[in-house]
Amino acid sequence: MLDREGFRPNVGIILLNQRNQVFWGKRLGTHSWQFPQGGIDRGESPQEAMFRELHEEVGLLAHHVRVVARTRDWLRYEVPDRYIRRDARGHYKGQKQIWFLLQLTGNDWDLNLRATNHPEFDAWRWNDYWVPLDVVVEFKRGVYELALTELSRFLPRTLQRNRYLRSSMRGRDHAGADYVSAYRSGSMLVHPGVELPPGASFDPDPQPEADNPQVRPPIQ
Repeated sequence: MLDREGFRPNVGIILLNQRNQVFWGKRLGTHSWQFPQGGIDRGESPQEAMFRELHEEVGLLAHHVRVVARTRDWLRYEVPDRYIRRDARGHYKGQKQIWFLLQLTGNDWDLNLRATNHPEFDAWRWNDYWVPLDVVVEFKRGVYELALTELSRFLPRTLQRNRYLRSSMRGRDHAGADYVSAYRSGSMLVHPGVELPPGASFDPDPQPEADNPQVRPPIQ
């Protein structure tokens, strides 16, 4: 279902825990990290699609979360041709998204990456709200920045003063470099005594994309 400009209606989900950290998922078979997202089916409202995608990708139901806010308007990104099926080129241009900010009212163990037979993620973690955008596939970064910035006004003021961790900042911000390095190496992934929810994993995919060129993240 595309609009006249070739954009598919879509929802994005920023899920907060009680410490205002966000759910951060690793795309199945890749080294790209992202928030849950998915298309809006014909006849669905954005909120209905959000709850369906929340269950399909994260395993949560409506009673596990509280809706805090949503973006006012559609946020758009274009998808490079190399990620688009040949038969869709010239028709499909990208995604237009409504983003939702949710508060987890359930528990970590309610999350389940294997809630359906078509999982989107093979690992997840809680991350600071201002996620490192350099681990997001490049063409989505602008929308992530717009969504996080618009919805940050619903967070405590202390979090609003944080900054994005980007590759461009690492040269002049030693602390940021240490954070991203630890983030990628896995040293920040698990605290002692943490019990993983069903289907969760903190082990990165051992096969780099360069060694497996056939692996390419499917476009939602």
